[in-house]
Amino acid sequence: MAQTNERPDPAAPAGISRRTLLTASAAAAPLLMVPRKSQAQVLVLPPSPPTTPWVEELPLQDTPLSPVSTPLTPTPSLLANAAGGECGRVAHQRYFDLCGPGSRTGVDAIQYQLTAKENPSWYFNGGNPYYPAQPIWGFEGNTPGALTPGPTIHARYGQPILCRIFNALPQFSTGFGSPEISTHLHNMHTPSESDGFAGDFYSPTKMGPTLNAPGAFKDHFWPNLYAGIDEFGGIGDPREALGTLFYHDHTEGVTAPNVIKGLAGRYNIYDHLDTGNELTGLRLPSGPYDYPLTFGDRRFNVDGQLTYDQLNPDGIIGDKVLVNGKIEPVLRVARRKYRFRLLNSGPTRFYELYLQNKFASSVYMFQIISHDGNLLPNPLNNQLQTRLAPAERTDVIIDFARFPLGTELYLVNMLVQNSTRRPEKVQAPGTRLLKFVVDRNAPDDSQVPSVLRPLRPLPDAAELATLPVRRFNFERSGGMWAVNGRFFNVFEPTASPRKGSAEIWEFTNIDNGWQHPVHVHFEEGRILSKTVNGVAVPIPLIERGRKDVFVVGERMTMRVLFRFRDFTGKYMMHCHNLAHEDHAMMVRWDIV
Repeated sequence: MAQTNERPDPAAPAGISRRTLLTASAAAAPLLMVPRKSQAQVLVLPPSPPTTPWVEELPLQDTPLSPVSTPLTPTPSLLANAAGGECGRVAHQRYFDLCGPGSRTGVDAIQYQLTAKENPSWYFNGGNPYYPAQPIWGFEGNTPGALTPGPTIHARYGQPILCRIFNALPQFSTGFGSPEISTHLHNMHTPSESDGFAGDFYSPTKMGPTLNAPGAFKDHFWPNLYAGIDEFGGIGDPREALGTLFYHDHTEGVTAPNVIKGLAGRYNIYDHLDTGNELTGLRLPSGPYDYPLTFGDRRFNVDGQLTYDQLNPDGIIGDKVLVNGKIEPVLRVARRKYRFRLLNSGPTRFYELYLQNKFASSVYMFQIISHDGNLLPNPLNNQLQTRLAPAERTDVIIDFARFPLGTELYLVNMLVQNSTRRPEKVQAPGTRLLKFVVDRNAPDDSQVPSVLRPLRPLPDAAELATLPVRRFNFERSGGMWAVNGRFFNVFEPTASPRKGSAEIWEFTNIDNGWQHPVHVHFEEGRILSKTVNGVAVPIPLIERGRKDVFVVGERMTMRVLFRFRDFTGKYMMHCHNLAHEDHAMMVRWDIV
């Protein structure tokens, strides 16, 4: 990796909130001009137009992004290459400790490239005249044209990645959203300068308050190591492996609209256990049968155009659900086991998913092997449902071998939610989101073993009692959203744990009308306890592994163990109801 003499100024220009940097587009101008978002006029939206189900067919398999065919130009550098057009980030941490001959991995970083850009002619619902071709924002990979979700990256532990992400969005766009980007790889163990901090947004002409120069691109260093390299040596503790991740825009104040417009994609990472090969390791379903499904609630106006009210601090609940960017699509499957990597990409709706027959008279069991991207110690067998809050991921195994050819099945959501506040009740038969058609036979060398990935034992009670405890209250304040009575400040850390330390973080929600899916960047946590109205409640089996999204329900207090390892710098914690995040329910915390 080349080095330059460009050094970021540690005293980056004092900026103010992201909101002062928005261009005066039709949607952004009111956001700048009202003194508080709570005073903005809330737009009452009519229902989305009727859709035509089962006209869009999803591809039979997910095609991963390929590395660049020729080395990136200009050559990536340890420090920001401002002369070559890179935005003003700080230097990559521990790069030569983790990459190249003599490093922990012994290999150079593989180079990838993504470009955030507009696709002018996206169809959400096939040839339905109510949903004409329209512009979306997405990521372009190996082939021309932006996609939403963007291309899936297939990574491997011990093989670092250097991903260059260009911002080619139209810089004078109208409507909701804002054409700056800061890409967060959720929830990889990544150095802070590549974590997608909300103030690190950039475009060719604009920079966030925690950068020191705009730029056309940013080089992201994703070392693909397990947490604990300093404690365990090598590339860390394999018990800390992730598997199912995603990347998405995290620009301060406009994360929800930018994600709604399409700026998200998937990231799978493999190792010696979860190998991506049905003949080795755990032998989980792999290749074409390892399939990502990304769900997102959306609202469309009377002309069938995607819409969003970004001035409303409550957000809006989408009445249509995209599955891999399409409304009510079809996936043709073989008579064998599949691993479906389910992701709720938000912004707001919760889901409770069931596998149902065409007559809505029966539901079928499946296995759950992973939650929040982490393989569980043992599979959860004979499951009838799985619930996903915004940003939660669950990997399920569905065996279609039990169904004859020609069988039609549906993935349905039975969770009723009519507002952004919280889900209300489970009600059959539910809303059909995706149709499966069993249309062919295929060999199956996969299995689901009874033991998946072990967990590191929790500290004993005596050790836990010695750990610092920090309390974070997620609350409504002044019509907006706050943590401990304060709004997000890009410059001021709320907590500064020391590298190598461990702490207990206590999340509370004293309100009885909202649920908050709280996401902590960088480190996975272990739930120690939950109480509701002061009474202890059990931790569900699916939540007893490592997590990065913690659903803090009404009148709930949750205690979570975190360790802070390997890198220093700024990170974030926020509600992953993206309207809450954009309206200030977010904190900066630093590892020092």
